[in-house]
Amino acid sequence: MSSKGKSGGTGGPKKGGSRGSLSGGQRQLRTTVKTARKRSVSSARWLERQLNDPYVAASKREGLRSRAAFKIREIDARYHFLKPGQRVIDLGAAPGGWSQEAAERVKAAEGKGQVVAIDYLAFEPIPGVDIIEMDFTDPAAENLLKSRLRGGRADVVLSDMAAPTVGHAKTDHLRIMGLAEAAAAFAGDVLEPGGVFLCKVFQGGTERDLLDMLKRDFQTVRHVKPPASRAESSELYVLATGFRGDR
Repeated sequence: MSSKGKSGGTGGPKKGGSRGSLSGGQRQLRTTVKTARKRSVSSARWLERQLNDPYVAASKREGLRSRAAFKIREIDARYHFLKPGQRVIDLGAAPGGWSQEAAERVKAAEGKGQVVAIDYLAFEPIPGVDIIEMDFTDPAAENLLKSRLRGGRADVVLSDMAAPTVGHAKTDHLRIMGLAEAAAAFAGDVLEPGGVFLCKVFQGGTERDLLDMLKRDFQTVRHVKPPASRAESSELYVLATGFRGDR
């Protein structure tokens, strides 16, 4: 099983742009996509959704790697877990939206903080981000990640991984939760006391083992669904703060 690559890269960072989530009061002309030639109904729907998504448009305006950058931006705006000087690991990082946002907040390009990103998909370099092209589930990945960190430890572990789908809902959900549990186990090995773990999960009835693990190891565990996460999606994020560090 391999970790995911997030779609929607838009190139390198640019100056300027709003730093918060999207504000109301802006109306967009809706674009309708028809099926044509070899385009299937599902691909036409996906394209139409992308063309009419205000977060996709905003990510392009701001030079962000993906609309996913808004998710971590909105979560951090509420819970303030990314701070200058921190060491951050981003699991399943491609195309780099989360790494890009984390690097800015921990001041990695200035040499204060540090961001180490891993994905089996290659993506363009990001200032202040150390990119490892490798599947996170590779047995060698954990030691390699630790070797890149100052002091071999992290303050924050991020995971927006999702396993490639096979079209069977129960199987897909189990594979996604397997990645989430592997990310949580890794976080337990690498985090400093007081550390933070943020991970994508999906509603589906098998989260209990993961939540029990996190509640044992962290002081506070909460579910978060940022505005940038599409309302129709079963996607959620688990934010665990205050790593106990006494396992």
